[in-house]
Amino acid sequence: MEVYMDNSATTRTFPEVAELMTKIMCEDYGNPSSLHMKGVEAEKYLRYAKETLARILKVEERELLFTSGGTESDNMALIGCALANCRRGNHLITTQVEHPAILQTMRYLESQGYRVTYLPVDSCGRIRLEDLRRAMTPETILVSIMHTNNEIGALQPIEEAGALIKQMNPDTLFHVDAVQGFGKSRIYPKKMHIDLLSASGHKIHGPKGVGLLYVGERVKIQPIVFGGGQQQNLRSGTENVPGIAGLAKAAEMLYSHFDEDHARLCACKKRFIEGVERLDQVKVNGLLPDAPYGEGTAAHIVSVSFAGVRSEVLLHALEDKGIYVSAGSACSAHKPQPSATLKAIGVDKSLLDSTIRFSFSVFTTEEEIDVCLQALYNIVPMLRRYSRR
Repeated sequence: MEVYMDNSATTRTFPEVAELMTKIMCEDYGNPSSLHMKGVEAEKYLRYAKETLARILKVEERELLFTSGGTESDNMALIGCALANCRRGNHLITTQVEHPAILQTMRYLESQGYRVTYLPVDSCGRIRLEDLRRAMTPETILVSIMHTNNEIGALQPIEEAGALIKQMNPDTLFHVDAVQGFGKSRIYPKKMHIDLLSASGHKIHGPKGVGLLYVGERVKIQPIVFGGGQQQNLRSGTENVPGIAGLAKAAEMLYSHFDEDHARLCACKKRFIEGVERLDQVKVNGLLPDAPYGEGTAAHIVSVSFAGVRSEVLLHALEDKGIYVSAGSACSAHKPQPSATLKAIGVDKSLLDSTIRFSFSVFTTEEEIDVCLQALYNIVPMLRRYSRR
């Protein structure tokens, strides 16, 4: 039995999405900029995608751009807005627990003369609004805060942060990296004071290589990809029609029965936490006070530290049983440095290399949860015995 619990890294594509994409690639394969009927047919899929995603996010179709993924969306939001608004100031704000697509882009902007403040987080991985208030200055042109942490599942107070930013300076732009949140939470940019929002197809049972960037109609932004002027001259390049349609189809399917799926994910998370805590010397990271089963955090992510067991060893031991998990963010799994998120929330140094991320999806079943738990009951004590020798 294969048990896939690395859904924060990528998800299995919905069959309906794959079927739609195959049809487009094999039948409706025209360039949407072409004037003949093949082009018109392809352009219809772009219109369907914009209509669908605009309805889900409650925004205007013209405010949506399609990219090659979450990383490009993040880069475009940060670099594009920094360049376009540099006359107003050179100060940017983000957090210490962002995805590398944000943190590395901020490092680049620092090398170009911008000043960046990295907000600390509490032991649950959340920013303090007072820290954000103190960090804001008249020179602050953009704040970027992730919606859902990809390692521990912390949910940031996005709506409250957005209201605070706009109260202090209506001209300061608010970007939200929602790559882990879109499809798992209801996110409404206009209600939440969000000016720019990034999302990705392969995190929501859509295809890899396609992303979404919401850009509010009043946002001043410069393109960072130049060419034929597609997508309102903001993101050139022939549109990835199969990917864009697949992204929209996946989002449509997820949000059509959102409440039911979310309840099942919460039940899976509760069952897993209850089970894993039966092991000795185990710590579930990022839980809120008085919320022992992950209430108030992302329903699909559980981060667990197993004292005395190296995460890479446990990962491969589970893999031998057909169980697939992650030792952290898949985007930085091949890098030797400890997780910035785990360090930021104060995880003990001895546990930084003993942490596994389990992440679920709409395909995850209670049976799979139980299979994974039973494997942990067998493997963890055995690995601890070997490590003491």
